[in-house]
Amino acid sequence: MRGHVRKRGDPGSWEYIADIGMAAAQRCTACNKRFWIERRPKESCPKCGGALRETEERRREIKGGFATRKECVAAMNKILVAVEQHAYTAPTKASVREYLVKEWLPAVKSTIRPTTYNSYEQHVACHIVPHIGSVKLQKLSGSQVNALYAKLAESGAKNGKKGISAMTIHHVHACLHKACKDAVRWGHLSRNPLDAADPPRKKGDGTKEMKTWTKEQLKAFLDSVKGDRLSPLWHVIAMTGMRRGEAIGVRWSDVDLENARLAVRRALIPTNREVVVSEPKTVKGRRVIALDPGTVEVLKGQAARQLDEQKQWDAAWVDSAYVFTAENGAALDPESVTRYFRQAVGKSMLPPIRLHDLRHTHATLALQAGIHPKVVSERLGHATISITLDTYSHAIPAMQEEAAALIAGLVFAGE
Repeated sequence: MRGHVRKRGDPGSWEYIADIGMAAAQRCTACNKRFWIERRPKESCPKCGGALRETEERRREIKGGFATRKECVAAMNKILVAVEQHAYTAPTKASVREYLVKEWLPAVKSTIRPTTYNSYEQHVACHIVPHIGSVKLQKLSGSQVNALYAKLAESGAKNGKKGISAMTIHHVHACLHKACKDAVRWGHLSRNPLDAADPPRKKGDGTKEMKTWTKEQLKAFLDSVKGDRLSPLWHVIAMTGMRRGEAIGVRWSDVDLENARLAVRRALIPTNREVVVSEPKTVKGRRVIALDPGTVEVLKGQAARQLDEQKQWDAAWVDSAYVFTAENGAALDPESVTRYFRQAVGKSMLPPIRLHDLRHTHATLALQAGIHPKVVSERLGHATISITLDTYSHAIPAMQEEAAALIAGLVFAGE
């Protein structure tokens, strides 16, 4: 690595020229113009339209405007040390908009769930690009991001007349943090500016209006829907804690009634008015859940009911292989399932809860019954046991009281 400084102009200023090593480039076969490959290769020469060939050339960084030779040397040495430590980031003119829309979103689309991608795309289009899209990516700072959060909290809604919630701003933060983290990995940034940003504090524990039923209320609901076509689905969700998409994505090949086991291997997810088959939410989402005898009998009844429907539809039957289907055998629409559940709850005259709250009810009742949190976490498919404890510990204060009594019993057992 080499570098030198020189004085330019009269009275002039100092500038440095630092050798930063070899870098990928393109040269035009017609005009011999060179272009550094900063994000993705160009298809043709922007100057003359000629064909381009990829090459690797020695790159130098030239920067001037220093008032003294000492300042210039210090800045050059900083660059040379960064190159030596493999922490150097080549200058780029890409804006936040260009990076997010043209590079980051297309790159991560195939690596994340469709619902997650749609969420990222919405945050980029509605909350990030309109406010900081013109900022150069390498100039983005924590203070600018904090100003963005303040703006969103004040007038971030679509109509611009009110702000968005702290939880939504946290989702925006997570999206932008991942995008900048990837920019560091890809060599566009030397550090993540989001590490210096402070999203607003979430209200409460961050849960979305979690409501659960007692064991008596759950039993009353399951009794009230007996005979309904989708009552087996409500029963299975309540007794296994599966998510909506996981439950309607179960196929008969995933069910082992003899050994009372059910494997979760996929989920049906609504995205852009279509239903797509997706991987479970986490790596541990692919799991095997033990079934109680009552749930086994419910699934046997569901198999018999499905055979009757298949006979009725005859040649028009759609062989989707799913356990829970529409009347013609086709896959269920997740949004329709939510609507049917809301209607069933309304008829039961019980306190209204969401379909996802059946999952919360399963977890809460399991922990209240003394089942080890690790087992509950495995049944739910949480990535870590801490997620289970953080989500449901507030609903089981009796565990603290029981722990206190047990410890006291051990200490003073001989008295």
